Amino acid sequence: MHRRQFIGVCAAFAGLALAGAALAQTAEAKAKVDAAKAAGTVGEQANGLLGLVTGSADAATTQAVAEINNGRTAVYREAANRNGVSVEAAGGSAFQTVIMPKLKPGEFYKPAGSGWVRK
Repeated sequence: MHRRQFIGVCAAFAGLALAGAALAQTAEAKAKVDAAKAAGTVGEQANGLLGLVTGSADAATTQAVAEINNGRTAVYREAANRNGVSVEAAGGSAFQTVIMPKLKPGEFYKPAGSGWVRK
C-alpha cells in the first residue's frame, strides 16, 4: 500500500471508528466478547479481526466473535472500496489506528507473523 493510500485508509477509520461494526453487532455479542477478552479467551489480530487465543471457545463466544467479525469485515470492505486498497490492508490499518490504541492492559493481541501477546 502506498503512503497516500495508507493515510487515506487511516483517515477513513478515524472517521468511522468502527461505527458500522458497532451498529451491526448486538449488545449481547459485544458483552460476550468483552468478557472473553478480559478472560484471555479472545484477542485482537493484526488483520483487524477477533481471534480465539485458546484455539477454541464455547458456542456463544464463537458466535459472538463471528458476528462482530462479520460487522468489521463489512466496514473494512467499505473503506477498502473508497480508498482503492485491499480489504486486508484496510483491516490492518484499522488494527494499527483504531484497535491497538484501545486495547486494555492484560488483553491479548496477535501481531502479523507472530503468536499471541498480552498487553
